[in-house]
Amino acid sequence: MSKAIQPKDATIFTKALLEQAKKELPFENVADFENAIKGFMGTKDPLVIADEEKHINWNLKEYDFISTNDEAPESVHPSLWRKAQLNMNNGLYKVTDRVYQVRGFDLSNMTIIEGETGLIIIDTLISTETAAAALDLYFDYRPKKPIVCIMYTHSHVDHYGGAAGLVDKADILSGKIEVVAPEDFTFEAVVENVFAGNAMIRRSEYMYGAGLSRGVKGQVDAGLGKNTSKGTISLIEPTDIITKDHETRIIDGVKMEFLMVPHTEAPTEFVIYFPDFKMLNIAEIAVHTMHNILTLRGAQIRDSYKWWKDLDKVIAAFEDRYEICIGQHHWPTWGNAEISDFLKHQRDLYKYIHDQTLHFINKGYTATEIAESVKLPQGLEEKWYLRGHYGTLNHNIKAVYQFYIGWYSGHPSDLYPLPPEDVAKKYVEAMGGIERVMTIATTAFNDGDYRWGAELLKHAVFFDETNQEAKELLADTFEQLGYQSESGPWRNVFLTGAAELRGAKPQTITKGVNEDVLAGMPFDLLLDFLGIRLNSERASGKKLSMTWKLEDVSEEYSIEVENSVLVYRKGKTDKKVDLTLTTTREICNQLFSGSGNFKQFLESGKITCIGDMSILTEFISLLDNFDPVFNIVTP
Repeated sequence: MSKAIQPKDATIFTKALLEQAKKELPFENVADFENAIKGFMGTKDPLVIADEEKHINWNLKEYDFISTNDEAPESVHPSLWRKAQLNMNNGLYKVTDRVYQVRGFDLSNMTIIEGETGLIIIDTLISTETAAAALDLYFDYRPKKPIVCIMYTHSHVDHYGGAAGLVDKADILSGKIEVVAPEDFTFEAVVENVFAGNAMIRRSEYMYGAGLSRGVKGQVDAGLGKNTSKGTISLIEPTDIITKDHETRIIDGVKMEFLMVPHTEAPTEFVIYFPDFKMLNIAEIAVHTMHNILTLRGAQIRDSYKWWKDLDKVIAAFEDRYEICIGQHHWPTWGNAEISDFLKHQRDLYKYIHDQTLHFINKGYTATEIAESVKLPQGLEEKWYLRGHYGTLNHNIKAVYQFYIGWYSGHPSDLYPLPPEDVAKKYVEAMGGIERVMTIATTAFNDGDYRWGAELLKHAVFFDETNQEAKELLADTFEQLGYQSESGPWRNVFLTGAAELRGAKPQTITKGVNEDVLAGMPFDLLLDFLGIRLNSERASGKKLSMTWKLEDVSEEYSIEVENSVLVYRKGKTDKKVDLTLTTTREICNQLFSGSGNFKQFLESGKITCIGDMSILTEFISLLDNFDPVFNIVTP
């Protein structure tokens, strides 16, 4: 946060809106607070996790201001403040005999099941550092048994990124430790988190408020958890793939039954039923908040039709069997009737959003119009676990609209719009100049009309990014919208925009594509990523051909660059190429992660070449390294 311009107070309009929310919401219902602490065994105090170089990866102590304030401050939505209080619960929790969870050590939970000889770990948090700390906490209270299995419930990084902090990859390769995941896990993890990873990380800084100070005028929560850790991400490929409903496993004496729920909360995902414990692990398709049908960080749109159908499938399969429902975020639900009520309302939420969006699509309404008019019925709106602390009804409706009929509203003027800087110039000119725009925007702010003010001031800033008055007023406007937001991500987005307009430097959450991540990718996906990195202008007119032989994995690839496109094919080829390169997969990972260079590998004999060695140097020169910091609120 910039020290030059500090956060400002809530205005009378914001205070009034938040005061009204206090009157309308069922704060007398405290069941969540009871369930969130049930089974607590202990924690690390203070909960600050650092790497070997003393870089802080996770710091819950920064949020002590939440624990010391019962009442929501004037600058935080009371519903979000309640969730922020709940998400302060952290430590090791006993769910039932032999089942434990570590919560509050990252955005997600780590579930630990005690088998006959060792431990089954379900989901590994985001970072290797937080994962290791979570396991250490477990060992403070339970016997130190070896890990025999890691399970990934789905392909989002907060559920697999910490794996290398728990196990040695050699133990995976030797078969000593199993890694169980849903079908297409590696492909989906790479496509979502690597192909567009640089943009997602930057947008995640907004969504999770990475650069904001922690405080009542800054970041307080993310809704799904407190925040995301800032550590080392790994990707260890699975060894056992679940592909169909009701597939079963017995791992270290623990029985489990799977249901596939792909294209709901993630492109690939499963839920797990444990008959010995009468326990359902719902993964992330039902959490204690409305989820995202399209996340603000950017991802593939989720299928709300499939989401409600799969929730109903889970209910039908296990309704007469479950007594405990755990998830990989938030706290469990106990009791058969309580679980059914929880899951049925979740199902009805996503079906309502799906059906009502399509209802109004078929009446000719646009995404913005539908999002503005559709409200939840009371039976859904009154449930705390359906409140918009993470996803919101507004942007989820827009996601369903996009899923079915795309980004285009149908109005011809939206088909071929001007780019932001061009349209800003014309808007400012049409309104009578920048002074006139500022006068109208100031009036909007003074009247509490912040959405209109934001629209005006966006054009003012893109018209002239050096206009400090416009940037400061837009920051003030975003700030009030953030204070008014019930959603943690909405608040973080608005407040991060305000902070950057005031001069705050962007904060990179983590380096998404490192050597560990590349090592977990099939080589063809690594080549796809290199194709994404190819700079089309520099590659224009180039024609390169190579054969890569990876001796350690007995693979061979032919690679061509032509028409500013990288195309590859697996398998041997008789086609004449400019360069034949022989090396190992490990050296390739180092080469393309930046941890090693071609000249050193060539001199040491780790790479051998036949043909024109300058081809590889030229090829590497065509690849862009994406800047993790790009402008969002300014041109």
